[in-house]
Amino acid sequence: MNRERQLAQTFVALSDTYAAEFDPLGVFHRLVHACTALLDADAAAVMIGDARGSLKTMATTDEDAAFIELLQVQTGQGPCMECYRTARPMAVPDIATEYTRWPKLVGVMLETGYGALQAVPMQLHDRPVGVLTLLRGSTGRLPDNDMHLAQALADSATLGLMHWSTEPARGDDVITRVQSIIAAKATLDIAKGMLAQHADVGVGEAARLLHAYVTLRRLRLTDTAHALVTRELDLSEVAQGQRLPGAP
Repeated sequence: MNRERQLAQTFVALSDTYAAEFDPLGVFHRLVHACTALLDADAAAVMIGDARGSLKTMATTDEDAAFIELLQVQTGQGPCMECYRTARPMAVPDIATEYTRWPKLVGVMLETGYGALQAVPMQLHDRPVGVLTLLRGSTGRLPDNDMHLAQALADSATLGLMHWSTEPARGDDVITRVQSIIAAKATLDIAKGMLAQHADVGVGEAARLLHAYVTLRRLRLTDTAHALVTRELDLSEVAQGQRLPGAP
């Protein structure tokens, strides 16, 4: 698939809120993986703010990126936190030069092989909603075209999340929808933990099994996670069977 076609499909997938299978958690998953596929980024993560303004990680491309996000949330410091507070992009082309400013973050990023970070704001009509984080193994800024595209992807995902009902989001509706998404993410985390324990695998592998299961069956990730937590869906079915019944 050429890049232009991939771009078109990505924007449709992020913004088509009227599709029967539209899934707010799936939007985050598609967003971070689209960033590594389309941009000069080696990893990506996305966080959104709850009613108190605390950022919650919604999706990451790997566990190292998840830890980098968690560290910033726990310390209240880092480019992602500043991006969320100011609603402006934050570029850190060489993380090693910021050791005095963010010693813990710099140490973790260098240990995990990341040399640069770009934080892109997610907002709705100047109202901060979250942050898209792009990580690079090498130092240097993202190319300008990639920066514009990253912002467009973040904007498209934000609009999709805020308009997945027939009524546009206004005022407290934004907070209500964000809180609903955060609650769904908490259920997903519980489901991944249950699946990891059942299958005796790591949480990362459990997430892969779950995404493979819902993708193959064209299911909503939120519904599947809820079904696992409430025991309406057998954990063994997700852990053992990625192929549809009767498939070769």
